[in-house]
Amino acid sequence: MSWSGRCGGGGGGPPSAVTRDPHGVQANESDYLIIALCYDTLTTPGEKTTTAPRLAARWTSSADLTRWRFTLADGAVFHDGSPVTAADLIWSLRRLRGTPSGASRLPGIAAQHIRPYGPRGVELVSDYPNAELPQLLRLSTFVLKHGTPEHAIHRSPGTGPFQLDWFRGGNARLVRNDAWYGGEVLLDAIEVRLFESPQAMSSALLAGQLDLASNVGAVAARTAERRRDVQVVRRRNDMALPIVMRAADGPFADARVRTALRLAVDREAMVKQALSGYGTVGNDVLGTGDPAYDRSLPQRARDLGRAEKLLTEARFDRSATYDLVTTEDVPALAESATLFAHQVREAGVKVKVVRRESAAFYDETWLKGDLYTTYWGTNDSVVFFASKTLASDAAQNEAGWRDPAFDAAYRRAMRTADVKQRTTLLRELQRIQYERSGYLLWGVADGIDLAAAPVRGLPRLPGYGRVQLEGAWLAR
Repeated sequence: MSWSGRCGGGGGGPPSAVTRDPHGVQANESDYLIIALCYDTLTTPGEKTTTAPRLAARWTSSADLTRWRFTLADGAVFHDGSPVTAADLIWSLRRLRGTPSGASRLPGIAAQHIRPYGPRGVELVSDYPNAELPQLLRLSTFVLKHGTPEHAIHRSPGTGPFQLDWFRGGNARLVRNDAWYGGEVLLDAIEVRLFESPQAMSSALLAGQLDLASNVGAVAARTAERRRDVQVVRRRNDMALPIVMRAADGPFADARVRTALRLAVDREAMVKQALSGYGTVGNDVLGTGDPAYDRSLPQRARDLGRAEKLLTEARFDRSATYDLVTTEDVPALAESATLFAHQVREAGVKVKVVRRESAAFYDETWLKGDLYTTYWGTNDSVVFFASKTLASDAAQNEAGWRDPAFDAAYRRAMRTADVKQRTTLLRELQRIQYERSGYLLWGVADGIDLAAAPVRGLPRLPGYGRVQLEGAWLAR
């Protein structure tokens, strides 16, 4: 016996970073949850496939993989009852393309190459062959009503399984959308509360004030794992936690220095201590949840002797102290920075951990700093990172890394339709990243959600899949 009812959920993040724009940067987990429940993307992560239909029911490509056509799902309407049209798709995608991160969210797609395909479809024409374009549309292609004024973006009706009832300072109440084209939505309503820290959110759940606390981290899991009235939901390969070393210029521009730092860390100790074992050791390649992830690459292990030799060859200045900038946006981030600083000191590298509030970090450090922590919740795709952060022209190239061989391998993979051949090419791309990119991926954190005992039907997928709560329900 089960019943559908109200579910209270928590999401982390600072109040200063609250955004209502579906095409903006959602630094808060609460914002992302609210937006993802109210608005639909064209495609979504799938249980059996990397990419599954959402607002786009189907898609086709030209033989050369430059022209893609997406057809709207039957019955898709906005919360105000008006049907979703090709004009809404085109307007939304063009608006997304015009945002600061639009080039990475719609890679290779110029605004003028987003055009109608019949009354219920959109055609995207890429500047280069792109076999994985449907996969790249999963993250932020939220669709709004055509012509919504900028000052009213936050009031534009969505198409998602829930619609906004009220919003106050990061907290919101969402009610079921009975007209959702995707099927039956089981919960009557979801109330979302903003918490400034995962610790405060998990404490609220353990006190019985919430039904669901998302992305609370390993410490909360350890606290809750012996309680019968709380479920620990563990999502594997959920969050990549790399350290970024600027490759374009500065003290880490020499590839030998970056390799030395990779060899100076004890990855197993970092996973054990920073993640309390709720994660896996990383190997400096992002996208560990991808079926195309190359597990044949030798696992890097700590080698202080070789690290010191490479630093000497590169004439690295070990008399200086280098800032490692971090935030407390997600669990284990700041803790991992402290562990890293202690470990590399044994190779003669002095690092000072500098903690920044989220807004200041993104204004002053992200995409600019010499050494900083970052995190990515979409860790199921090698191609995602290649297009978003690693290609020379990526708008979110966090390390300022530019490698012609990597760019060429990426382009070859994207113009290859055969899945087996493309997987081989993606392995070449990963090998180059492994050898000389600006990332030190020491570990991948499991996604940890805490839920009250009656909660059922929670998603187990990593990344964007974690916020798909339309199938959740409460047992009697």
